[in-house]
Amino acid sequence: MTTPAAVPLPYAEFDGHPATEDDLRGAAFSGYGHFTAMQVRGGRVRGLGHHLERLDSANRELFAHPLDGGSVRERVRHALRGAGTADASVRVHGLRAPGPGATTLMVTVRGPARMEPGPRTLMSVPYARTAPHLKRPGDFGQTYYGDLARRAGYDDALLTLPDGSVTEGAITNIGFWDGTSVVWPQAPALRGITMTLLERQLPGAGVRSLRRAVNREGVGAYRSAFVTNSQGMAPVARIDDTAFTVDEELMERLAAAYEAAPWETV
Repeated sequence: MTTPAAVPLPYAEFDGHPATEDDLRGAAFSGYGHFTAMQVRGGRVRGLGHHLERLDSANRELFAHPLDGGSVRERVRHALRGAGTADASVRVHGLRAPGPGATTLMVTVRGPARMEPGPRTLMSVPYARTAPHLKRPGDFGQTYYGDLARRAGYDDALLTLPDGSVTEGAITNIGFWDGTSVVWPQAPALRGITMTLLERQLPGAGVRSLRRAVNREGVGAYRSAFVTNSQGMAPVARIDDTAFTVDEELMERLAAAYEAAPWETV
């Protein structure tokens, strides 16, 4: 990839052209849409195909027409060239466009990011996202409860249903370790790309991966826990008053399985 002189980040393009004030105004006042977030290194992405599938599926559901993966890739390549970088945090937003059969694609480019590896503490909260299978901007509840958790001394929030079922973190998926298997909560939640790649890679690494209902009152039955998102993964040290073993060997096995997933060129 040829990279011109870098421009100040964050950088944004709408349908292949640098963002104008009108573009940004429209996006700010109309938040209806969907997006995916990815880490790009050297113009490549782990799980790129899953990102494209996510965008296409959400676009069909929200706007009743497909989103061509080839066009998305070209828009991402163009934005990276415009930003003058091949290493970045990239988001692709599908926004409502005037006229039938059209979607406005907003691509934002920021500096590369990686999840801090230190253990996390989570505060369980009673909240379920609307249409949790969709990754979408502007969810008030996630921000509200995440801020409440941090003000209470935790790192983030853990979302739970009225019956106590654990679903997901405010901006993460959560997995549990019972000593032999990785257990993902069987509950309405976003199917994160990092989680998806781990589910695919773990069996080949000799680690059983399964889905099972997890209740807030029963999390103490698990030895360890961890969270994942587009920036990586980190162990969980505590959920409310329940402490977990920070299992460095487990985290190394998870990291090795994830890093074995192939990179795909944008």
